[in-house]
Amino acid sequence: MNAQSNNSSNNIASLPTSAPPSSKGSVQSWIYDQIFAAILEQRLAPDTKLAEDTLGEIFGVSRTVIRAVLQRLSHDDVVEIRPNRGAVVASLTVDEVRDVFEARRVIENGAIDLACKRRKKSDVANLKALVESEQEAFEGNDRGAWIRLSGEFHLALAGIAGNKALEDTLRALVSRTSLAISQYETPGQSACSQQDHFAIIDAIDAGDMKSAQQEMTRHLAECEAKLDLDEQEKGTDLRTIFSNIRTGNDKSETL
Repeated sequence: MNAQSNNSSNNIASLPTSAPPSSKGSVQSWIYDQIFAAILEQRLAPDTKLAEDTLGEIFGVSRTVIRAVLQRLSHDDVVEIRPNRGAVVASLTVDEVRDVFEARRVIENGAIDLACKRRKKSDVANLKALVESEQEAFEGNDRGAWIRLSGEFHLALAGIAGNKALEDTLRALVSRTSLAISQYETPGQSACSQQDHFAIIDAIDAGDMKSAQQEMTRHLAECEAKLDLDEQEKGTDLRTIFSNIRTGNDKSETL
């Protein structure tokens, strides 16, 4: 936990300065992007309280504006609005994590189908440049940038498909995947492989839809397998948690 906190601190310290746009209409979108990026990069951990007054001070806007942004993030399933507590960064159950990966397999394979038909050479070049940046961030131990770029690869692929509804749906799923990694990642494991990304690009570049889909399916399955979901499931069983307790009586007694 301490190591993760230190990594988060390092990421925050190295963040580039970001100023709000001059037009009032785009301020909400800018704030949305800032909070969304913080969740995607795991600078905001699951269950973090998103206080309206504090965020209003940070971004220099009213609580009304912040409330509208949080509602939008809630619609994207990355923020939860809880009674008597307000907005918090969403947390996922094990079943929800599995649902996210199942949905991603369906949606991203559909995106690959479209991308193989609509790709241009410039699209492929842009994907390769993105994964090269991702690899540099990974090798440089810049966890925040690596996680963000890894997600951007999948979103860029959806962008090539040219379907806005598909891209918006995947955007929410990618952010929820980031939440899942932050909750369930096995220490020492990297959830997303740059080599897998390069293999997907090569198949798309060749117009080989079937191979690209196979690579994507395998890639997402490996990402899911690197999460400690089985241990979390065991941890919900009270009898397992308290298996060391011995009362001296095999029969349950009501005290």
